[in-house]
Amino acid sequence: MLFRTHSTALAGLALVALSLAASAQNPPLDTVRVASGLSRPCFVTAPPGDTARAFIVEQRTNAPATGRIRILDITTNTLAATPYLSIAGVSAGDEEGLLGLAFHPDFANNGFLYVYYTVGGNNTVRRFTANAPYMTSTTADASTNTEVITFAHPGNSNHNGGWIGFGPDNYLYIGTGDGGSANDPPGNAQNINSYLGKMHRIDVNSDGFPGDTTRNYAIPPTNPFATVAGLDEIWFYGLRNPWRNSFDTATGQLYIGDVGQNAVEEVDVAPAGMGGLNFGWRCMEGNSCTGLSGCTCNGPTLTGPVHTYSHGSGCSITGGFVYRGSAICGLQGTYFFADYCTASIWSFRYTGSNGPPVTNRTAELAPGGGMAISSITSFGTDGLGEMYITERGSGTNGEVYKIVPGTITDCNANLVHDACDIAGGTSQDTNANGIPDECESTSTPYCFGDGIGGTCPCGNLGAPGNGCANSVNANGGNLASTGSASVSADSFTLIGTGMPDSSALYFQGTTQINGGNGAPFGDGLRCAGGQIVRLGTKQNSGGQSSYPEILDLPISIRGGISFGPQTRTYQVWYRNANASFCTVDTFNLTNALSVVWVN
Repeated sequence: MLFRTHSTALAGLALVALSLAASAQNPPLDTVRVASGLSRPCFVTAPPGDTARAFIVEQRTNAPATGRIRILDITTNTLAATPYLSIAGVSAGDEEGLLGLAFHPDFANNGFLYVYYTVGGNNTVRRFTANAPYMTSTTADASTNTEVITFAHPGNSNHNGGWIGFGPDNYLYIGTGDGGSANDPPGNAQNINSYLGKMHRIDVNSDGFPGDTTRNYAIPPTNPFATVAGLDEIWFYGLRNPWRNSFDTATGQLYIGDVGQNAVEEVDVAPAGMGGLNFGWRCMEGNSCTGLSGCTCNGPTLTGPVHTYSHGSGCSITGGFVYRGSAICGLQGTYFFADYCTASIWSFRYTGSNGPPVTNRTAELAPGGGMAISSITSFGTDGLGEMYITERGSGTNGEVYKIVPGTITDCNANLVHDACDIAGGTSQDTNANGIPDECESTSTPYCFGDGIGGTCPCGNLGAPGNGCANSVNANGGNLASTGSASVSADSFTLIGTGMPDSSALYFQGTTQINGGNGAPFGDGLRCAGGQIVRLGTKQNSGGQSSYPEILDLPISIRGGISFGPQTRTYQVWYRNANASFCTVDTFNLTNALSVVWVN
């Protein structure tokens, strides 16, 4: 289960980074402690539809050995003082106690919950019923203890498996270890007439054995051995000690973290609905041949792992979950797992090929603040699909941590990581620099007097990019900008050139007139419209001026821009030097700018 009873040298184990860079769209991750003071916590789950609470399994208290289920209010991270359920008399070996919990898919209506625990040399699955109302009750009824199935586990206290969970088919799946000791001396894992070293599948909604009070279930008719030799309950075999397994709620694939012997740890992935797989123990440990009997190493009937790691990187795998929550964008489909001995945490995305790239998350998920996650016994999820990590601790100092988004980049202040906005299509990134367009200050010239678009009043065409020609410059006046149009760090400056040495009014609008083509106005084209703000009047010198100058208010303040993103338009109105140059009006305008202001 948690670690091996055979000798393993832990000194000097390297925290090897089996990693590739995480997807660029993922936000950084962090962990926060949500519960402490627990007795050997080893699982976290929740009933279907319960999005306010998580249920924590405590393996056992010290004498008397009692397995407990505790309720965590996930809205306040408050642990209920009274246990939801206490099961006295569980076995007290290091790998024994209350090991598994699963809520019935129809829990809201029937109140059924199932537990897996060790007692008297046996591993047993029992059904309890919550007190009404089921979805809000703070306790289950201990007197409803009903035996579902029991597996004899003689001789050893280790390798009990202990995970149970409902599959997408609403059948209950049960993982059992090979019976303990080293190298599976009885050959249980390959023996299809032994319950040990298996993944079982049973129907708890029917009773196929009405005359047997110790077997309160039925055999699904599609189980691989239901109509042939072998135990009818078996779904998979060839497992050593499947410690923490889970269904991907999106694909139905079953992920199995199978603890190895002396050399290799492995993750197996079973396709949805495919039973009868043989994962190779004891003739194989991971992808390695052990030289032991029971099956043919690398034989065509064996199913190999999708990922392995050696005992240079750890010594006892803790299987995990595929993230399908919504709080951390870009993480969906990522499988997390850990090593109990080194407290290393890794993740990968399985796309159907063995050996997927693996990311080492250990440093990223370190909680800091003087806290550390060690002795990882399990992962778990709440009713929202958010993920938790249980730390065993010693005595009553076990802890539970929640995986949360780390410090995110959120330029548009929508509480979503910017790269996730881009990946999800809610923001555009035209220049592909990883910054949402609405967060980048942009200044785009428009409305030119070169005859393309608007028509200058007297045919006084200017040069491309400028306004209409004026009395001193056939190219026309030009408006450009420098600096950043940022509300929080405004360095934005408008610069007008190519004008007579006359007065120049810098003004701001909210729209582009005539779709950006402008309309004749004086000797030029007026292009900035909507709500007009007169920023300031300057005296051109050498045909140019700028706004703001040293004593002027910044444009964001003068223009009343307090937040971004917002778009404003800008233009310069100026006096002509020659009153008879074009129209009876004695003024002209530069081209215009459309500017996106950001926070």
